[in-house]
Amino acid sequence: MKVRHIVLGLLSISVIAPIFLYTDRAATFVNPSSSRRDFLDDVGAFMVSGDNTRHLNVLQHQETSTLKEPIGVVYSDKSTDSSPKATVTREHKSARVLSATNEERQQQLSNRIKQVVDRAPRNLTTALDSHHNASHISAVKLEQQPTQRARKIDRTVRSDNKHDRKTEPADVKVRHLKDQLIRAKVYLSLPSIKNNPQVTRELRQRVKEVTRALGDATKDTDLPKIAVAKMKLTEESLEKAKQVQDDCAAVVKKLRAMLHSSEEQLRVHKKQTMFLTQLTAKTLPKGLHCLPLRLTTEYYSLNSSQQNFPNQQKLEDPQLYHYALFSDNILAAAVVVNSTVAHAKHPSNHVFHIVTDRLNYAAMRMWFLGNPPGKATIQVQNIEEFTWLNASYSPVLKQLGSPSMIDYYFRARRANSDQNLKFRNPKYLSILNHLRFYLPEIFPKLNKVLFLDDDIVVQRDLTGLWSIDLKGNVNGAVETCGEIFHRFDRYLNFSNPLIAKNFNPHACGWGYGMNVFDLNEWRRQNITEVYHRWQRLNRDRQLWKLGTLPPGLITFWKRTYSLDKAWHVLGLGYNPNVNQREIEEAAVIHYNGNLKPWLEIAIPKYKNYWEKYIDFDGMYLRECNINP
Repeated sequence: MKVRHIVLGLLSISVIAPIFLYTDRAATFVNPSSSRRDFLDDVGAFMVSGDNTRHLNVLQHQETSTLKEPIGVVYSDKSTDSSPKATVTREHKSARVLSATNEERQQQLSNRIKQVVDRAPRNLTTALDSHHNASHISAVKLEQQPTQRARKIDRTVRSDNKHDRKTEPADVKVRHLKDQLIRAKVYLSLPSIKNNPQVTRELRQRVKEVTRALGDATKDTDLPKIAVAKMKLTEESLEKAKQVQDDCAAVVKKLRAMLHSSEEQLRVHKKQTMFLTQLTAKTLPKGLHCLPLRLTTEYYSLNSSQQNFPNQQKLEDPQLYHYALFSDNILAAAVVVNSTVAHAKHPSNHVFHIVTDRLNYAAMRMWFLGNPPGKATIQVQNIEEFTWLNASYSPVLKQLGSPSMIDYYFRARRANSDQNLKFRNPKYLSILNHLRFYLPEIFPKLNKVLFLDDDIVVQRDLTGLWSIDLKGNVNGAVETCGEIFHRFDRYLNFSNPLIAKNFNPHACGWGYGMNVFDLNEWRRQNITEVYHRWQRLNRDRQLWKLGTLPPGLITFWKRTYSLDKAWHVLGLGYNPNVNQREIEEAAVIHYNGNLKPWLEIAIPKYKNYWEKYIDFDGMYLRECNINP
C-alpha cells in the first residue's frame, strides 16, 4: 500500500513540477501584469541580424514602464476572455497590424516565437494564428492576381474584337449578297433543283429580290434597310437547295464552268477596253476639231501685215533660250508656251519655234497672234516648207509612204496584223513625230535647243538647263529605269543578233518630252546619219516596232547625259499613282500615255495642272464649246 502511495506521489511531482519550472503559470496568479511586461520586453527588444538597437515593428515600441495599449494590440486586460467573439475580434485586429510587416521580418519573428512558445501566454498563440490568417489572406490575393490579369486580357481581347469589327471592309454585306447570287444561280442550273418546282420557284424569287436590293451598291451604306432581311431569307432558301442537291461533284463542275466563262468574258472586255482607249486617244474631240477651223477662217480674213509676229530678229540669236515644239494640237502647244513663259525669269529672252503641218498652220499662227505669250518670241513654221526633208534624204519618210506601211496601218483585219494596238497608232505616220532627229537642219545657226513635247506642262524656270555641261554628250535627258518596263529590252528586239551585239538589254532608258540637245556636238558626231543608218536596217520592223523612242535609244546610245529626275516627271498620262510630292517639285510634268489632259479619259486629279494655263472664257473656245 505504501509503495502505491509513493508511486502516485512521484507521478504527481513529475506532472506538476514542469508546470512551475517552464511555464511560470503560477507566477501569473501572483503578478500577472509584471509577467506580461517581461514577455513584451523580451519580444519587442530581440535583435535582428545582430543589431542591438533595432526593434520589431510588430508593436509600437515604448518604455516598458509606461507601456500603453496600442490600437489592435495583441494583449488586453481581457486576455483571459476565451469567448468566440473576443477571439475573432483579436484575430481580426492582429491580422490588420501584422499584415503591415514585410516578409523577411515575418520569418524572423516566426523563428523567434518558436523559441519562446513554451512560456508565452496563450494569447500569443492567438496572435500567431492571426499572423497565419494574414499570410493566408496575402496568398489568396496573390492567387487572385493571375485571375485579374486574365480578366484584363479578356477585356483587351474583347476590345480588339470590337476594333476589328469597326475596321472591317465597308462592302462585307455587298460581297455576301453577290456570293449568294452566284450560289443561287449554280443551284438553279443543276438538274436535281430543276426537278423540284418549289425550290426552283423560291430560288428565282430570292435572286430577283437580292438583285433588286443590290442595285448599283458598292458599299454597305448604299444598301437599303431591307437588304439584311433579304440576305437572311436567301440564306434559308440556299440551305433548302443544299439539302436537295447533295452531289458536290456537280456543284464543283458547274462552278468551274462559270469561272471559265467569267475569265473569257473578262478577256474580251479587256480587249474591247484597250481598243476603245486607243480609239479615243486617236480621235480628235469635236471641240478641238472646231477650233482650228474657226481660227483658220479668222486668219485668212487678216491683212498680210497683220499675219506677222514681232521680234523675228531674235529667231537665230544663239545667246537666247530656244525651244523646239512640233505639234498639230493648238491647245496643247498653247499650254506648253504659256506655262513656260509664266515661270520664266526673263520672258523676253525666250524664243519658241513651233512646227506644225499644213492643215493646222494658219490656225496655229492665228492662235498666237490673238494670244501672244507676253514678251517671248514666237515662230510658227509649216513642215511643208522644209524642202530638204524628202524621201530621198530621209529613210523614215520613204518608209512612212510605202505601201507596206499603209497596209500595216489600214488593213487591220488581215491575219498577220500586229495585235498590239499601241504600235498601230497613225500618229507614227506623221513626219512631225520624227522631226526631233533633224534639229541641226531645222536650226542651223543655233548651238543648243530645248526640245519639248506638246503634252507637257512647265512648272519652273528652265534656263538652268542651258548651263548644264553635258560632258561631250549630245542629249541631256532624265532616266526612267525606276520602272522595269523602261529598260532597253522592252523597246528593242534582242532576239535579233544585230541588237543583241550592240546594246545591253538591261540598260536604263530615258524619256523624250524634255531634252536638251547640244547641236554643235550633234553635228560633230554626225548623229543624223547614225539615225538614218539604223532606220534603213529596220525597214522590215525587225529591230523595233514603230515610234520615236526606240530609234532614239539606239541613236543616242552612250551619248546621253543623265539629268536630275526633278527636271522631268513622267507618267501622268497612264499612271494614277505618281508621287504627289514629285509632281509638285518637278520642273516639267509629262502626260505621256493615252490619257491626255485634253481628252475626257484623262486622269481627273491631274487635269488641273494643265487646264489652269488655258483661258476657257476666250471667244474661240466658247464658240467651240471647249470647257474644263
